[in-house]
Amino acid sequence: MPSIDFTKILATEFSLKPQSVKGALDLLDEGATIPFIARYRKERTGSLDEIQLRNLFDRCNYLRELEHRKQFISEAIAAQNKLTDELKAKIESCTEKNELEDLYLPYKPKRRTRATIAREKGLESLAKSIESLNQPQASAVSLQEIAQKYLSEDKGVSTTDQALSGAGDILAEAVAEKAHLRAYLRNYLMKEGVFVSRIKKDYPEGTTKYEMYRDFERGVKKIAPHNLLALFRGETEGILSVDICFDESVVMSYLESEEIHTKIPAVRDFYQKMVKDAFNRLIKPSLIREVRSDRKTYADLESITTFEANLRELLLSSPAGMKPTMAIDPGFRTGCKVAVLSETGKFLEYQAIFPHNGGEKRKLAANTIKKLIEQYKIDLIAIGNGTASRETDEFIAEVIRNGDRLPIKVIVNESGASIYSASDVARSEFPDLDVTVRGAISIGRRLQDPLAELVKIDPKSIGVGQYQHDVDQKLLKKKLEETVESCVNYVGVDLNTASVELLTYVSGITPTIANNIVAYRDRNGAFRNRRELLKVAKLGPKAFELAAGFLRIRNGDNPLDNTAVHPESYQVVEAIASEIDVPLAQITQVKSRLQDLDLKKFVTDTVGLPTLEDLISELEKPGRDPRSQFKYATFKEGIKEIADLKLEMELEGIVTNVVNFGAFVDIGVHQDGLVHISQLSDRFVEDPKKIIKVGQVVKVRVLEVNEKLKRISLSMKGIPQK
Repeated sequence: MPSIDFTKILATEFSLKPQSVKGALDLLDEGATIPFIARYRKERTGSLDEIQLRNLFDRCNYLRELEHRKQFISEAIAAQNKLTDELKAKIESCTEKNELEDLYLPYKPKRRTRATIAREKGLESLAKSIESLNQPQASAVSLQEIAQKYLSEDKGVSTTDQALSGAGDILAEAVAEKAHLRAYLRNYLMKEGVFVSRIKKDYPEGTTKYEMYRDFERGVKKIAPHNLLALFRGETEGILSVDICFDESVVMSYLESEEIHTKIPAVRDFYQKMVKDAFNRLIKPSLIREVRSDRKTYADLESITTFEANLRELLLSSPAGMKPTMAIDPGFRTGCKVAVLSETGKFLEYQAIFPHNGGEKRKLAANTIKKLIEQYKIDLIAIGNGTASRETDEFIAEVIRNGDRLPIKVIVNESGASIYSASDVARSEFPDLDVTVRGAISIGRRLQDPLAELVKIDPKSIGVGQYQHDVDQKLLKKKLEETVESCVNYVGVDLNTASVELLTYVSGITPTIANNIVAYRDRNGAFRNRRELLKVAKLGPKAFELAAGFLRIRNGDNPLDNTAVHPESYQVVEAIASEIDVPLAQITQVKSRLQDLDLKKFVTDTVGLPTLEDLISELEKPGRDPRSQFKYATFKEGIKEIADLKLEMELEGIVTNVVNFGAFVDIGVHQDGLVHISQLSDRFVEDPKKIIKVGQVVKVRVLEVNEKLKRISLSMKGIPQK
């Protein structure tokens, strides 16, 4: 097959310059990572951002896979001596996999079908004879007489009806494999089909969580992703029956107009029955599967996109900062587990307290907390939001109210902490600690630096997805890992404190190299400069090129090592420092002089204006954390359970999950409330992600409370937000 110019195709599809597309594809093929290409190779890509690059590369992979499939199909058909010039041209012009598979269908190896059996009985000639009669000018004949000569007791054809039935099976299969018919009907089902669901008779009204789908109908093209995933889950659980309904008379009229050309009544009648069989037995089931699969893929992508957006917001949540921290995993009967962490996140001490088990134990617990606060000069107190969270929050408020120090106390979402505490990562970090202590440590570190801690947990366990167990798991894993990688490289990583898990997500760093970096650090102490990375086993020049700009060294030999300036650009920065007559160590302190520079005089063959503008931007705010300023929600005192809620009550909370139909908000009662999309704003909201995000502190009003079903409806309408 001819060589395909993917650059030209992609440039046209994405409305990009061909040289930008070629530059991006060449870099990818050279082994560069997306964060590296987006940040440090803008001249070669025309400053394409990460989203553009990922979309470009995903489409390129699709086209490359399509091309490989075309090659395979062409060779398979050629091996049957059936590859005509016309068919070859159609295969080469395909741009979508469905279209290609339709062309291959008549030549694809099949299991033994009714048509296969009919051919084995020698009925293919009969089918061709009948087909020849399907012409406007054909003369009237008796099908029974034509079929008479194909009778054979040896082949199991005893009657003319059996012969005609077999011929019909052969013709029906041929009709079902016509690419243009399948394409038309697939498009019709997409446009006019309706998803219809019913709850099965075994489930009386009000007994399932799928009540809204008891008599549910929604257009195939219009159904919301969360509705479709719910339908398929209910179907899998055996509660719902789900069908795609459409006007079959329209379909049959189309098929008959396309396939029946004869005026002979007997042949018309034969063809009408054959076409109906072809549709009902062969076309309809496969096309419905394809349409369901197509809509499932769409719903998966939409849900995964929402999951990605939520995960990004959670990972980029503002850090409270690396300060001495007390972390508390609350509990009633089993007590509260208290872990103390240093300003670098190092575990220092553990205590168990029982503030909810009577007056004497409450006093002992208070004394323990006071002692730890003073001994370790605690600035932050992280309290998990699980069982006994609000009661523990009130207890801590009492303890610190009259103390000399007044740490900031924050209730922290502990989703996934229990999974981390029992993981291999946690066992490796704290082999001698109980799982409950590890969980407390994780809660504290989440407050200090959410990104550094959350990368240790499978993203699916963090609790910000929508039907994450129902979507394509391979695609979900890929997209979530891309999101984590993007966030880690966006923020940058402290080379001397980062865990193996965090380092693994840095551009160019494999798990083996990440382990080797930590081992080198343990043996030799802190890295003094980025070039020292080349002494790490298996970290060669290519890995150094991809990783160095994303790794930070505080108080090292070179002030640029604590910035996003790549080592390959150090000479440019030195030239800029010389131009404005400032020592390199002071270049980040002369913002006004940097802004007045004529950057064009520093342009070279490899360093263009985009890179120079990035350099100046970084020098103006060196080492600055790009995440937003730290904020936290203050839950209303006395509101600890659903029973404490009253209608119209206004509360402060924190967004825990954003979905297509609204947002869930933690208001401190152990059950998140839902702000439906219609209650997010006084104006129309098309996409909740555009106005609200995970981790955002919001004010809400209670609309409805259902204690039995543990459902809380909230509104943000008419409430000024921070």
